[in-house]
Amino acid sequence: QVQLVESGGGLVQAGGSLRLSCAASGRPTNNYIMGWFRQAPGKEREVVAVLSRTGGRTYYGDSMKGRFTISRDNSKNTVYLQMNNLIPEDTAVYYCAAAPRLVVTTDARDYDYWGQGTQVTVSS
Repeated sequence: QVQLVESGGGLVQAGGSLRLSCAASGRPTNNYIMGWFRQAPGKEREVVAVLSRTGGRTYYGDSMKGRFTISRDNSKNTVYLQMNNLIPEDTAVYYCAAAPRLVVTTDARDYDYWGQGTQVTVSS
């Protein structure tokens, strides 16, 4: 079992950058694939980025590709999401999640552990 706590959210102007962190405790994070998801009011939850156990494989949602970068430091039990060139459509609550899987998955149902979320607001 693993507990996840996100941090780094806030208010930023369009074109700016934020770096989100997800600190894990409990079972080491190398036992999980890690993902970032987001949900805006009135919208369905969508996958942002996913990273394999070793950090060798990644997945990005179409609108995030080229702007966001997911990374992990298993020695620190921490996962990061670097967000650059932010746009107002990125405004949402961002959640990190852990899945006890061997293969990268974008299906939220595969993720057993979730953080409480951190708010990201991008102004025009």
